[in-house]
Amino acid sequence: MDTKAAADDIWQDLEAGRHMPARWAGRLSLEEAYAVQLAILDRHIESGERQAGWKVGLTARAMREQQGVFEPCFGFLLESGARVSGHRFAFGDLIAPGFENELCLTIGSSLHGPDLSPGTVRAAITHAAPALEIIEKRGDLAGGLPLAMADNAQQKAFVTGVPMPLTAENGDLGRSEVSVYVNGGPTERASGANVMDAGPLLSVVWLVNKLAEYGRGISAGQRIMSGSFTKQYAIAPGDAVRAEFTPFGTVETFFD
Repeated sequence: MDTKAAADDIWQDLEAGRHMPARWAGRLSLEEAYAVQLAILDRHIESGERQAGWKVGLTARAMREQQGVFEPCFGFLLESGARVSGHRFAFGDLIAPGFENELCLTIGSSLHGPDLSPGTVRAAITHAAPALEIIEKRGDLAGGLPLAMADNAQQKAFVTGVPMPLTAENGDLGRSEVSVYVNGGPTERASGANVMDAGPLLSVVWLVNKLAEYGRGISAGQRIMSGSFTKQYAIAPGDAVRAEFTPFGTVETFFD
């Protein structure tokens, strides 16, 4: 597979607002799809975008079972998709949207794999912020996983609250918890230990070692959406979403 040619072709569709073109269904391996995704990231940067960081997806057992997929995945974050708590989205601008409840971790020093240890990765994480990932179901994720990865793993935007420095007291991210509220009503409470069956630190370990397979790493200052504590929630027009993370604070967003 000529991944550059594939990326060029899929990029043309993305510029026209078309996602996961059917002509590419079944033609990419997962490894080729990630190479296409990274080539598309490079085209975004060449077009003037700035990379904010990375996302790790399918880290919670509930998410993998819901989507019918049984390994984590990664995508990239763009600064144009960054929003702060309280942001109001225009529902009509989104494609079959949903949200996930995550921590957004700030990386203070560059990380390059392979085979980085959890201790090395933990030492590089400086802050954690309560966060919501806004996703779009732009196609069949489980039925067409490679093409969905080429299309950046459903990523649309991410909403963050105030970052909190990590200390010895709050640094065990697996002990954090989230309470999720939709339209004022509680829907779920979940533990950070749901992420990678131990905590969000391990999703960053997985990410940096996976990126090394493609000659990439995590740069100082980048942010990592480290995977949802919960299942993925669909969004309806008029929804108000709030996630309260213990001990990291609250994030909320609205869909008009």
